[in-house]
Amino acid sequence: MTLAKPQQGKIPATVITGFLGAGKTTMIRNLLQNADGKRIALIINEFGDLGVDGDVLKGCGAEACSEEDIIELTNGCICCTVADDFIPTMTKLLERENRPDHIVIETSGLALPQPLVAAFNWPDIRSEVTVDGVVTVVDSAAVAAGRFADDHDKVDALRVNDENLDHESPLEELFEDQLTAADLIVLNKTDLIDADGLKSVREEVASRISRRPTMIEAKNGEVAAAILLGLGVGTEGEIANRKSHHELEHEAGEEHDHDEFDSFVVELGAIADPAAFVDRLKGVIAEHDVLRLKGFADVPGKPMRLLIQAVGSRIDQYYDRAWTPGERRGTRLVVIGLHDMDEAAVRTAISALV
Repeated sequence: MTLAKPQQGKIPATVITGFLGAGKTTMIRNLLQNADGKRIALIINEFGDLGVDGDVLKGCGAEACSEEDIIELTNGCICCTVADDFIPTMTKLLERENRPDHIVIETSGLALPQPLVAAFNWPDIRSEVTVDGVVTVVDSAAVAAGRFADDHDKVDALRVNDENLDHESPLEELFEDQLTAADLIVLNKTDLIDADGLKSVREEVASRISRRPTMIEAKNGEVAAAILLGLGVGTEGEIANRKSHHELEHEAGEEHDHDEFDSFVVELGAIADPAAFVDRLKGVIAEHDVLRLKGFADVPGKPMRLLIQAVGSRIDQYYDRAWTPGERRGTRLVVIGLHDMDEAAVRTAISALV
């Protein structure tokens, strides 16, 4: 028996993407707490074995999104597991008697948005759901610091003299792919840079793509639900015009390495001096070129767990929620880096900090 649908028309879905540490989770937390009564289902594609972002969002206490409405996909990059994970997840979501008013999908910082959006054209999905829009979150402070910027004139000059020069790293390609897929670009963390820095970030982001999606500024991921939801684009219908480097390379008959990133979980005991631990952690991140680190720490005598999120040398920490009865206390950190990162050395270095 087919259940009656609680609403007419397609359910809108918003895809939120962005590079590592751009502030996607914070923005979604703010969205859920100010959803104006909308019932929102949230699909999170966590990179790594520990569902950190899911736990953060479950602790936000937002009435618009209950724990049963939060679904984590932890089996790897969503762009590579569309058929195995995403499509079955969407199908089960649509079979619910109380379907959501809106679906929000947070990709991992390493995911290509294009194949995910294209998946909404699958027969079982396209008649039920439409991509309201793709929102790409940018860490303005990181871009202003030149983490993804390069001197185009200098690179071109070097390329002329060396035809074998590879002048675009996979990270730069990923950054550009996420911008290319966007209907809305959120320049987040603008409070960390001055007016000149923001102007440079705008110019840098615009130079990376040929399209001109709307670009807005934000602090602490604070963007009104009315801006994020209701774009009404139907992005799945035009995703073929927003091809990633990966797709363009395959069209040209080139091979592409998917295994650019690795992640692993480090489990530790209690952290007696979190300030000292975080300060020394910066040195480990710098020495081993860790791209992203996030997780929770157990601080003795504290009823709440300490959330730790690092992008490069910048580390944010705060107590996010109380440990629940029966929950095993501990320190668990997800480390993300390039595929040639020395996992054993990083594990040893982090373990030595306790």
